[in-house]
Parts: sequence; structure tokens; C-alpha cells
Amino acid sequence: MVPVVRPRRLRTTPAMRRLVAETTLAPRQLVLPMFVADGLDDPREISSMPGVVQHTFDSLRRAAAEAVEAGVGGLMLFGVPRTEDKDARGSGADSDDGVLNRALRLLTDDLGDATVLMADTCLDEFTDHGHCGVVDPHGRVDNDATLDRYVSMALAQARSGAHLLGPSGMMDGQVAAIRAALDEAGFADTGILAYAAKYASAFYGPFREAVGSSLEGDRRTYQQDPANRIESLREVRLDLDEGADLVMVKPAMSYLDIVRDVAEIADVPVAAYQISGEYSMITAAAERGWIDRDAAILESLTSIRRAGASIILTYWATEVAQRLG
Repeated sequence: MVPVVRPRRLRTTPAMRRLVAETTLAPRQLVLPMFVADGLDDPREISSMPGVVQHTFDSLRRAAAEAVEAGVGGLMLFGVPRTEDKDARGSGADSDDGVLNRALRLLTDDLGDATVLMADTCLDEFTDHGHCGVVDPHGRVDNDATLDRYVSMALAQARSGAHLLGPSGMMDGQVAAIRAALDEAGFADTGILAYAAKYASAFYGPFREAVGSSLEGDRRTYQQDPANRIESLREVRLDLDEGADLVMVKPAMSYLDIVRDVAEIADVPVAAYQISGEYSMITAAAERGWIDRDAAILESLTSIRRAGASIILTYWATEVAQRLG
């Protein structure tokens, strides 16, 4: 008699399913993106991202301590300056008194090396036009002039205590320029988490509210076309050649094929960013009772891990880390 093959035997109990699970999710693999805003007396709710806030400095410190206590792997900070402090060059980005650099110093003092402190190394929050770089008289983003600003911003963030810098503007040569400047200034141990494959996605909408973006128009001349797959591998290889210590795919859920492609070629850790629109879709559907919120969150994060990401940036990092124990 031919034995009956029954794969379902390995699904019979929760303990059995846990035993044979091929993909695991751990708190250390999660990074919490956080927004800190200047001029606030109390945390400000982000209406398009229920449960996420623009922090005051005090609430940022409390939320960061909670995340570290839960075991998250790191914190990614975004600064939100006052509107009147924005200008065409994004001067607040590299000012020691800028909101992001002040927040980095506070968390460095509070947490030291207890977590990995990351900083968004981009100008869009700080410019009055909302682009990720310096705009020329014709309204185009000037790549090389922007690199000069990124270098200055990166050095300010390194001085403020960031362990990892996250250049996210998709400028050509940004990793090489920042790496050279860090090494020359004595910050050889400060790493670079390169946003290597960042797409011009429709799912960034809530993030624009979160950072108080001034952007009119789009960023399609420097962020990648969602139609392109091979191009992302070229971008990743360039960043690796320029000295990236980690590489990022953004967004995550709509680009799991890209996460897999990048994981197959990269010899450094691969991160993926579950972005604001992905967060808000799950949250909105759960609020309407259409899906099981907690199950959907874990399934979405597990899918990103299964695709090949070793690190996931998610606004649920603290909550999920606490659930995972």
C-alpha cells in the first residue's frame, strides 16, 4: 500500500506550526520611525495615520524608552521644523539647533548604545518647496548641489550621535559623498543605511502630513518608476559599491519582488520600510471591521521577512515587539 502523504500533519496544533515555521519575526528586526516636531506643547495626532503622532521632545523620549524596553532593534528619527524655519536650502537640516539634531542629542544622552539611533538624511522636511534637494532656477533638483547639503547634514547628524544615517533622497552619488565626508571627519564608525531602491509611490500620502511637507508636484525625476524592476538592482549595486552598510527598499508591501531581488544580490543587511499608506490601509480596514487587525499586522510583517528583509521599519514596531515578547 502506498503511504498517503499528508502535509497537513505539520499544521495540526499551534505548537506544531510554531515548531516548523520557516520564517520568524523578532523584536530586534523591527525599527520604529518617529516624528519630532518643533513648537508643540503636546503630541499632535496625525489624522491620516491613527495611532501615530508628531512628538514633542518629552513625548519622544518617553516613546523611545518604551520602544527600547520592548526590544526593538532601532529608532529612525524624522524632524518636523516650524513652517517659518523652512527655506530653499533646508538650513535647519544641518543646524545644531535644528529640531532633528536636537532630538538626536537628547536620545543619545538618554539611550547611549542601548539601541541603534538612525536619522533621516534628507532635506524635504526642511525645504520650503518640499523637494529632497536644492532646486535650480528652472525648478529642477540639482543633484550635485544637493550632495553638498547632504554631506553637511550627515556630519551634523553624526556629531549629534546618530549611529546610522539614512540618505533617502535618491541622488546619484549620495552614499559615496557622505561616506567620504564621514571618514575624513573622523566618523568612520558611523554607518549608512542607504535608501537604495525608493519608488515614487502613491502610498506616501499620509507621510506628507506627518512631516508637514510643503511639496507641490512630485518627485518622479529622482525617485524610481514603479514600473521598473531591473533599475532597482542597478541602484543597489551602485550604493554597495559606494560603501553602503545596509540597503533599503521602500515601500515594502507593494514591492516584495524587489525585496527578494535585493536580498539575493546584497552582501549587507536588507531593510524594507512598511510605509505610511500601508499602515493606514490596514488600520482603516480594521477600524471598519473588515479585517482582523492584529492578525493582518503580523501577516504583513511576516511577508516582508519572508521576501528577504532582515530589518523592517514599521510604525507598529513597539506594539509588535511587546506582543512577541
